[in-house]
Amino acid sequence: MINTKIYKSVYGLSEKLMAAAQKGNTKAFELLYAELAAICTDNENTPKDHPEQWETLADFTDDLEAAVNGYEKALQKAVAIGSNDHISSIGLSMAILQVELGQTEAAINNLQAAKISAQNIEDEELKAEIDELLEVLLER
Repeated sequence: MINTKIYKSVYGLSEKLMAAAQKGNTKAFELLYAELAAICTDNENTPKDHPEQWETLADFTDDLEAAVNGYEKALQKAVAIGSNDHISSIGLSMAILQVELGQTEAAINNLQAAKISAQNIEDEELKAEIDELLEVLLER
């Protein structure tokens, strides 16, 4: 389970990042992103480390390669704590970017792993998204 203080910080920063992005305020966005990155780095390999902070960091970068790397780190941490919800959502997010990068095989592998983890979650919408993208990729 994520530390409540860290969750509130990450959630608050994500709301501020979305607002800055919507306003086109690049300077504020960059400062907030740096603050989120610092939280992730400061907590890395401590009891406060959690996949959600890394997933959020990956969500807010425009650099697709950096985002995939962030999702990979988040996925490793989700697997380590056995969080099927995070494994499923991170796998889908990473696969979507991998498709954009032309890494179809890697995307399929991540979706297949996400599908297995999704068998143990309640989020039917997430399960459907994983299944739909996997079906499209396997038909290619």
